[in-house]
Amino acid sequence: MLETFFNLEVLLRAWPLLAEGLWLTLKLGALSIVLGWLGGLALALLGLYGPRYLRGVVRLYVDAFRAVPVLVLLIVVYYALPFVGLSLSAFASAVLALAAVSSAYTAEILRAGIEAVPRGQVEAGQVLGLKFWQILRLIVLPQALRLVIPPLTGNSINVLKDTALASVVALPDLLKQATQAQALEANPSPLIAAALIYLVLLLPLVALVRRLEGRLGKGL
Repeated sequence: MLETFFNLEVLLRAWPLLAEGLWLTLKLGALSIVLGWLGGLALALLGLYGPRYLRGVVRLYVDAFRAVPVLVLLIVVYYALPFVGLSLSAFASAVLALAAVSSAYTAEILRAGIEAVPRGQVEAGQVLGLKFWQILRLIVLPQALRLVIPPLTGNSINVLKDTALASVVALPDLLKQATQAQALEANPSPLIAAALIYLVLLLPLVALVRRLEGRLGKGL
């Protein structure tokens, strides 16, 4: 059992590959999460306060990208876009696919949070003479963000997990490097190590979401 799945000699030889893949996974995850947040915020605001035709476009985007599996979108971006003259690297394709899907989920989360802010808060800001963007920045968004921190964190966890799908476009992320190391060593220990690394990364975030839900739930 130990020799097959937890071979220390194999793990030591494979560690440089795993470390390289881990670093790329972290970069891919962080960039995709940040772009997803920014894109989701823009979509949420346009969907709530934009012109009528833009609201329909945002609604279509959010529904479509929440329905499309990340893997399918990643394959389309990497393999199909070159046929229309847009060739992206494996890293850029993965970021685009992950951020596009994440922004759709983030937009829906933020929309729900903004709509949960009592209308009286907005009316109070209007009485005080605040402009629309001041009301949004000083009153609405701070309260909305407080409400949506747990689901936003949960969505970020999903994005970080979905980075493993980038291996299908030959991006040398953690899973791809672990698979390569397994093939080189003819031993599954690198894959087991990659799984443990994902657990170490994600379990604290899962615990954080649970704690935030408990603390914010008591404060409501």
